[in-house]
This record gives sequence, structure tokens and C-alpha cells, in this order.
Amino acid sequence: METPQYGFLLIFSLVTTLGLISCSFCIAAEFKRSKEDSLRINGTLCYLPGSTAFGFGVAALIFLFIAQIIGNVIVCKNFCSGRRRSSCKAEKPSIASIFLVLSWISFGVATILIGAATSMTRRQPLGEGWLDGECYIVKDGVYSGSAVLVLITVSSQLISLILITKKSQVEKDQKVHTQVE
Repeated sequence: METPQYGFLLIFSLVTTLGLISCSFCIAAEFKRSKEDSLRINGTLCYLPGSTAFGFGVAALIFLFIAQIIGNVIVCKNFCSGRRRSSCKAEKPSIASIFLVLSWISFGVATILIGAATSMTRRQPLGEGWLDGECYIVKDGVYSGSAVLVLITVSSQLISLILITKKSQVEKDQKVHTQVE
């Protein structure tokens, strides 16, 4: 009976750590992003050198994806555990489901923000730019806002994981008590 608790703590710690690493990379990218003073304009053409924020942004995306996948696999596994596959249909929306949806919404917005900002921090060659030949610079706070969204994603996923695991543990305990009596 102790093994599932250790497994839960391991998964909980892993998802938390991956989320914090992703958040840290977002904050690092905020400080390393390209600034306006690095923009070079030659007539109507512009040039923006690459920045190390690109690597931080890619790493933030990778860690966020891994945390989201691991957390959702465990939530779905616990949500359907102990039930037959045919009876594992959506019932009334529970609080855990609401947190899971919140996790996916914030994950989607964070992914879009980090992905767009990261692609803007790549080198924008003279005359090519980022979009339609124009150079774009990531605004202040985009990566910081993404870091907040990463924290919302991971925390709502962990809350959902706690609620689902608690619910499945109560159901297992009730099953054991009815068999003993």
C-alpha cells in the first residue's frame, strides 16, 4: 500500500520540477531576448542578430511539453482506473476535470506565446526579417507572461492529479472495506 504513495510523490515531483525548469527558461529568455539597440536598419531593410533566448525558449517548450504529457497520462490513467473501459465515459464535470481543462487552455496559450517569441529571437537576415521582410522584436513581458502561464498549467494539472488520485484511492478503500465485511 505504500508503493502507490511513493509513485505518486515521484510523479508529482517530476511534473513540478519540469514545470519549474520550463518557467526558469522562460525567465532566462526574457533577460536574453533581442533588444531594440541590436536592430540594424539599412534604408528599408532591417537586420536583427540572433539571441540566446532562442535556445532558452526551445528548452522551455520541451520541458513544458514533457510535463504536460506526463501529468495528463497519469491523470487519465487514474481517472479510468478501476473501471471497465466501456464505462469510462465523461460523467458530470468534476472539479478535477475543470482544472484539467484549465491546464490545457493555459498550456495552449503558453505554447503559442513561447513559440512565437522564440521564433522571433532567431537571426533575422537583412531583407528577410521575421515576417514579410520586416524585423520584429519580442516585447517586454512576453516571456514573463509565458512563465506565469507555465506555472498555471503545471499547478492546475497537479491539482487535478491530486483530486483524481484522492478520488480513486477513496474508491479503492471503499471496495476493500465492502469485501472485508
